[in-house]
Amino acid sequence: MDSVTVVNHPLVQHKLTFMRKKETSTAGFRRLLREISTLLCYEVTRNLEMTTERIETPIQEMDAPILEGKKLVFASILRAGNGLLEGMLDLVPAARVAHVGLYRDHETLQPVEYYFRAPEDLRDRLVIVVDPMLATANSAIAAVQMLKDRGAANLRFLCLLAAPEGVERFRAAHPDVPVYTASIDSHLNEKGYIVPGLGDAGDRMYGTK
Repeated sequence: MDSVTVVNHPLVQHKLTFMRKKETSTAGFRRLLREISTLLCYEVTRNLEMTTERIETPIQEMDAPILEGKKLVFASILRAGNGLLEGMLDLVPAARVAHVGLYRDHETLQPVEYYFRAPEDLRDRLVIVVDPMLATANSAIAAVQMLKDRGAANLRFLCLLAAPEGVERFRAAHPDVPVYTASIDSHLNEKGYIVPGLGDAGDRMYGTK
């Protein structure tokens, strides 16, 4: 699928299997999500632009590679996005963080905004939007549009699981935003949940029902 990357790394797929298991505890789910988010972050940042800096090692001077441009922004779609955010910040601790407060109305399946906070000068930064699930894609589409409206021009979307319907809708709304995921599952059920999926990521992460 164009501009959609499925991360098939064995460690990602192994950890995802344990996250799917209904008997996995809240603590176990949270730990696995943090671990897998670090691996996914590695993939979504694979093609960052580089430059060189003159440094001195204990042996001699050299031109060493460093990241070019302003620091990344990780934009978490609250609340479940924070589960991915923590592992990504372990890998890129200097990244800036944006929070997009959206929840899905379980009757209409439409996103409802309740909070937005982001760094200034988004236009000059790569913004990686994170949410564990790309199901109906309503929240993801809305969050990306909110970031674009505030100047973001270089965006990527990272999720743990996606449904084909969600990927199709997201790509139609934001064809310029690449999608990275650990799995594209079978379909959405009548309640808008990914099948076979792993249930509600936020509930499983925080122990709420």
